[in-house]
Amino acid sequence: METDDRAHALLQGMLRLGTRLRHERPAGALTANKTIVLGHLHRNGPSTPSAVAAAEHQQLQALTRTFAELEADGLLTRERSETDRRASILSITDHGTRVLAGDFAQRAAWLGAALAELTETEQQLLVLASQLMIRLADANT
Repeated sequence: METDDRAHALLQGMLRLGTRLRHERPAGALTANKTIVLGHLHRNGPSTPSAVAAAEHQQLQALTRTFAELEADGLLTRERSETDRRASILSITDHGTRVLAGDFAQRAAWLGAALAELTETEQQLLVLASQLMIRLADANT
């Protein structure tokens, strides 16, 4: 199988699984952008809005409303930077961490049930594949 064929097959699988996971989310779940922002802050700690946007390959303007909604909902805080008073620093709140974990758990529950239908070897292969996908996502190409 050629590299282009592998890339196409992987892309198809990831897109199909992503679509299914979105459908498994209950009404009122976090939007994709809210999940992206909270996930970034959870993984990386406090960040400027610009740093979040850049790291997540988003336009800052596209996330401005998301930041405001998350702040209004008590899921993140915004404070002035001590080193640059013009900049703000976003931090996930304890409530934001709980909401993010709950959102993640709902999708993980469906995925866990689906994984149970696979063999142990297939499950281990998917765990390895997930680690490789994270490496691909973090690649600087």
